[in-house]
Amino acid sequence: MSAQKDRWVSSFSFLLLCASSIPTQGSATLVQELSPQEYFSSLQAGRASLAYFSHNVSPGAQPFLEQIENSAEALQDYGISVAKVNCPKEDVSKYCGKERALRKAYLFRGNTLIREFPTDALFDVNSIVANVLFALLFNEVKYVETLADLQNIENALKGRSNMVFAYVPATGTAEHRAVMEAAFVYGTVHQFVLTTEATLLKDTGNDEPDVSSARLLFCHCQRATGPEQPCRRTAMGQALTVLNIHRHLKLMGAPLVTEVAEDPEKVSTVHLQLGLPLVFILSQKETYEADRRTAEFVAWQLLGKAGVALLSRDLVDLNILLRSNVALKTPDEGMPIKYLALEDTDEVITLVEDKSKVEQIQEDEEEEEEDEDGKENSNQDIQDDQVVEAVSRDKKRELPLEQILALTEDTFHSALLEAARTVVLFYASWEAVSLAVLRSYTEVADHLKGTQGVLLSRVNCWDWPGVCTKENVTQFPTVKIYEQGERSVVYNGMWGTEELTGFIMLSRVSCPLKLATIEEAEAYLRGEFPSELSSYRPTSFLGVFSTAASEAREAFEEAGNILSGHVTMGMYFGDDALALSRKYAVSPPALLLARSGGRSVEGIALSRQSAQDMVQMIRYESLDIFPEITVQNLPLYLQLRKPFLILFSDGDIGQMESEEMLKLAKGRPRQAFVACWLNVRKTPVGRGVLRAYFATMPSLPLLVWVNLHAGGQVFKFPSEQSVTEMNILSWLERLKAGLEIPSSTLSEEDWKPPLPAYDFLEMMETAMPKLPLHGSHRRGDTPARRPPEGPGGDTTVREEPSQETEAEKVESPGRDLRGTAPRLAAREKQGKRHSEL
Repeated sequence: MSAQKDRWVSSFSFLLLCASSIPTQGSATLVQELSPQEYFSSLQAGRASLAYFSHNVSPGAQPFLEQIENSAEALQDYGISVAKVNCPKEDVSKYCGKERALRKAYLFRGNTLIREFPTDALFDVNSIVANVLFALLFNEVKYVETLADLQNIENALKGRSNMVFAYVPATGTAEHRAVMEAAFVYGTVHQFVLTTEATLLKDTGNDEPDVSSARLLFCHCQRATGPEQPCRRTAMGQALTVLNIHRHLKLMGAPLVTEVAEDPEKVSTVHLQLGLPLVFILSQKETYEADRRTAEFVAWQLLGKAGVALLSRDLVDLNILLRSNVALKTPDEGMPIKYLALEDTDEVITLVEDKSKVEQIQEDEEEEEEDEDGKENSNQDIQDDQVVEAVSRDKKRELPLEQILALTEDTFHSALLEAARTVVLFYASWEAVSLAVLRSYTEVADHLKGTQGVLLSRVNCWDWPGVCTKENVTQFPTVKIYEQGERSVVYNGMWGTEELTGFIMLSRVSCPLKLATIEEAEAYLRGEFPSELSSYRPTSFLGVFSTAASEAREAFEEAGNILSGHVTMGMYFGDDALALSRKYAVSPPALLLARSGGRSVEGIALSRQSAQDMVQMIRYESLDIFPEITVQNLPLYLQLRKPFLILFSDGDIGQMESEEMLKLAKGRPRQAFVACWLNVRKTPVGRGVLRAYFATMPSLPLLVWVNLHAGGQVFKFPSEQSVTEMNILSWLERLKAGLEIPSSTLSEEDWKPPLPAYDFLEMMETAMPKLPLHGSHRRGDTPARRPPEGPGGDTTVREEPSQETEAEKVESPGRDLRGTAPRLAAREKQGKRHSEL
């Protein structure tokens, strides 16, 4: 289409040139020869006429008359007639009587003289048309000589109209004529301003102006909302011709950004019609505001060079990679739209200005994917981080993120008010653990689909560092639950789907839950109240207080705030609290523990314990009496820093062994060690643990005593003895007396990764030795700090006030393409990304 357009323009220009260069009989007859009386009687009100008065045509005036005749057709197009007035010798009127008057041409509108021109100023067709139109368009085209005059016109136009500012080296030139002809058409739409002062070019922003070349600037004064806001200026890059000016003004009048809700292949804009490419910024509803600002930023940079459209993924079903964030449509017929994943807006601009960049970017992406696939295949055996390996292995598997609302700095604070509780995952799209947790988070969203009062959302801190900084997010990933934007609770548990789901569901209920009647308290202990939590609480805690025990009740409430989301806690302090507690052989203040849906209720007397003492006790009591050790719950039991009595089995343990171990765990020695079991079929890492203990894989089931925190000695229960409570207690007495020989002793050296961790800061300094890192916040370099430790060394849930201040509006949309896909900068340094991000 571009080549076809060029041929059309060339042919059209050639025909115009031929028409204006070859004098024809028709053009000659357009100049009327009249007497003064006939001429003045023929003038019509509102019609313009150019006249030349003479007695006898001298040889010196002949070239001028030829140019007048040649310009007659062009002037007629603008409703201007041309006449040669033959003055009688005896006429001594104003126009015929003086010799000096006979060397001028006169422009009339009706019977009113508009301007008189010396004949030497009308030396060719261009000068005649330019000067005549300039005189007629006095109000439409302002002539300025100083910067102050130009600024006064700009200030008067701000908020009302736009301005076309043209510089021509001299009046009467072809460029001057082109500007005047454009002003004749567009003068009622835009204010035209003309100058021949070269100094004004530099004052308008041209540092090294070429004063020999004409220039045209479109000044967007209508968009200036205040007197202090300057008018943006867009220079026309082509030569000043009527066709180029018309083309430029058409582009300036087009929408800055076009919003598209249909197949891009069917989209046609004025830019494509004029032979320019169209850039699509891919967007989605969650990031619409940011994408809109990005599109406007790109549109201003490409104004006059390409069009920009905002394409919503939510409204158009695109069969493209989710990481693509930009598309390019060229005006050439038959060329497919190219979808690309670009890093920032600079690449978009380069893409338009350098057409070879499109193929280069696509080739680089294909080579990078091939290189990554090759590295994965060759380096799986030396991968030092299992999380990174798992994320890398599944990188091409797209995550179902439809049920998780993506938040931006514009939508964050308003989203917190949409639901009773808003769960927010703060993550970094380049970080492996974040991506692994994001996978669990999508499974949580599937489990909680349709749950009333809960909104699951996410914030990519790589794209929106300001939001994460304001919310005190100092490590990735972080999950917070906001209650109507008033306060937030931070999750510090395991990142499994079950754990996250339980935390969210438990956070929906007040902790502690105040119970009004003894019937509610009994239903709470049975696991029937509240009913929506029946499947999420293996152990329920009920604090029973007399009306006078205010200090213990306040400590219990404080403990509940700390443990919110991790356990279910109820509180009853009615008049019959004494009767309820005595039913379980305790007196208030007391703590009742209901395990397994109320089938087993224990009572513990509360003395003068502080809130932190209660937190530690409740955390311990919430652990299973005889737990199955898994990868997820092992850290909870390691925090107790007690010896482990582990029954390893290949499958579920037998009923007899289970009953005997449970009796042992419930007995008096429970405070001294952790009795547990591990199914190596369900938790295969257990086989590796046994090999570390005994060098070879022993036969199962096998009971083992190991003290990881003191000496690391491993003892094996005699295989010839049956696993009964009495036999185990007898064996433990022999261990305590030093009569048993350990099967092995674990090394005291620290368990470290096989390879050192990446030092990203050092890599950045090596890559940019001249750019020292400052203390200001940068994307991706936020230091990860451990959360504060609670009693017993374990991390606790923190309560934080919500940031009520709205996210600051970004004055400049920045250089990042934040929409559907995040930045893809420094791919080699930042690890591999999921394709769905």
